[in-house]
Amino acid sequence: MSRTLFEFSLPDEDATNALAAQVAPYLGVGDTLLLEGDIGAGKSAFARALIRARLGRMEDVPSPTFTLVQTYEDEAGDLWHCDLYRLTHPDDALELGLDEAFETAICLIEWPDRLGDAAPEAALTLAFAAQEDQHHVTISGPDAWADRLRGLDA
Repeated sequence: MSRTLFEFSLPDEDATNALAAQVAPYLGVGDTLLLEGDIGAGKSAFARALIRARLGRMEDVPSPTFTLVQTYEDEAGDLWHCDLYRLTHPDDALELGLDEAFETAICLIEWPDRLGDAAPEAALTLAFAAQEDQHHVTISGPDAWADRLRGLDA
């Protein structure tokens, strides 16, 4: 069962980067973040900042809009950054190997609605929304995430 765990206003990219940097150390192999929101809501900016925070360095993190998946080697396990916008059926996502990656990597999934029922039940959902001059994110997930993310502050 999923419930709202946190809500944050993100007035600028620095705030998005700070939140991503706070979330990054809590993640481990088998964790999936479902990044929801319209184009321009902040999904890719968050994913980019989280990947850089996990890797501990400035890394070129292109949007996987056309490649669908970008992978990064992390000492805890691979990071998969996926943009499923162009997919038309949940089976297309599974053909990318996502079912295995959900168990063996940390997955950041943009446009997770394209997964249909294939999204992991234990995933953490971050719903981004652009509101006037800032962004807003609502973080929801199973109760186990509330304990893991205790102390999260943006």
